[in-house]
Amino acid sequence: MFALNLPTFPFKIVEEEGKHKIFDPIRRKYLVLTPEEWVRQHFIQFLILEKGFPKGLFHLEGGVKVHQKKGRYDAIFKNRDGKALLLIECKAPTVKITRETFHQLARYNSQLNVPYLIVTNGLEHHFLRVDFSENKIKLLNELPHYQYIAS
Repeated sequence: MFALNLPTFPFKIVEEEGKHKIFDPIRRKYLVLTPEEWVRQHFIQFLILEKGFPKGLFHLEGGVKVHQKKGRYDAIFKNRDGKALLLIECKAPTVKITRETFHQLARYNSQLNVPYLIVTNGLEHHFLRVDFSENKIKLLNELPHYQYIAS
């Protein structure tokens, strides 16, 4: 797999029927190890181990409907009251993050109303904060620790 611009983590990887699979501790099962899944698993571990996000509050690959079209977000983090705080869009390392990637995230968020957004391909990461009162999006230098987002 690709080297990423994230810390390395001790993942459980197995080979089954000629395919590599990675253990997803959130869903508690092995998943086919695609480049996008490699990025998602690294980024989730980064959030848990480096930014203090509780593992049990992540929801992965959920559906969202925007203007009669169905989409799937990669990950969302909700607080203990069920309010979505963080929406994550992951791409494979070979996929360039473009304006369309941000538009995809904005379309999903038009339905989800999440205050913090992340776009990553494992090599570059973009952290955004939505100010709903002023209808503006601010680019952040880094993602705040969980304790600041949750308060």
